[in-house]
Amino acid sequence: MNLESKIFIAGHRGLVGSALVRQLEANGYHNLITRTHAELDLTDQAAVRNFFVTEKPEHVFLAAARVGGIHANNTYPAEFIQQNLAIQTNVIHEAWRNNVRRLLFLGSSCIYPRDCPQPMKEEYLLTGPLEPTNRPYALAKIAGIEMCWSYNRQYDTRYLAVMPTNLYGQNDNYDLQNSHVLPALIRKMHEAKLRGDREVVVWGTGTPRREFLYADDLADACMYLMSLHDEKFLSLLAGDMAPLINIGCGKDQSILELAGLVKDVTGFGGELIFDSSKPDGSPRKLLDVSKLSLFGWKVKTGLREGIRLAYMDYLQTAG
Repeated sequence: MNLESKIFIAGHRGLVGSALVRQLEANGYHNLITRTHAELDLTDQAAVRNFFVTEKPEHVFLAAARVGGIHANNTYPAEFIQQNLAIQTNVIHEAWRNNVRRLLFLGSSCIYPRDCPQPMKEEYLLTGPLEPTNRPYALAKIAGIEMCWSYNRQYDTRYLAVMPTNLYGQNDNYDLQNSHVLPALIRKMHEAKLRGDREVVVWGTGTPRREFLYADDLADACMYLMSLHDEKFLSLLAGDMAPLINIGCGKDQSILELAGLVKDVTGFGGELIFDSSKPDGSPRKLLDVSKLSLFGWKVKTGLREGIRLAYMDYLQTAG
């Protein structure tokens, strides 16, 4: 991938896609292709086929997906599996049909078993039952990984799947019902501060441990991987394992600790109440990032600084 390469960022308005656009532009990539959902419905096979035939991108970042937290996954399981399967099937297949040089598929750490050994290594994929609350989404993403591997084996394509840890940052979803835990906490505590509330209720017991990565750091890692020289890039696709690499910071904290950090950053002065009647999800989700570290990439944004940047972004979007 060079500065003149024609690069398609699928899902460029989302948390990950917008971070990819920012990072690519900041590093001098100027031949970027983007489409809004109104301009291109990625679940529409014919529309995706026509787009690839017309535009002929050389590289693809597949960041488009139907995403959400525990509540959204539990409420809309059919949409989560159908839409994600359709998006990735259409894009990956048309990338092959139109000779895309490299494709990077964005997955999720929920692909790993619910009770996976910690930290989670790439080879732990498909070694145990998934977390029930997001199984439809996880199965769709596992199918995407298998598609990348299958096309690589049969057609000698160069498709890499990356599994990010929990993400946050600019253009995040702050909906209290459908968002992930960190943006939901930011909004809850900001609004509670404005109202002068004495307490904020946090879902679950607070004991599950989670790893978080600032979205622009993920984008930087993705760009780094896609820019590797052929020998190194192909080494990620070789062997008898899925072409899969974890992206994270290698550190986690409890939801209780996370909530305390968000409380400090937002300036909420009340008490945190944990509602144990709400689901916790997986007890721990920490990625093993040693494979990525061997390629020389390192995290740039610490959690407190990232939360501060995310909070500033929320203040702007909230008006």
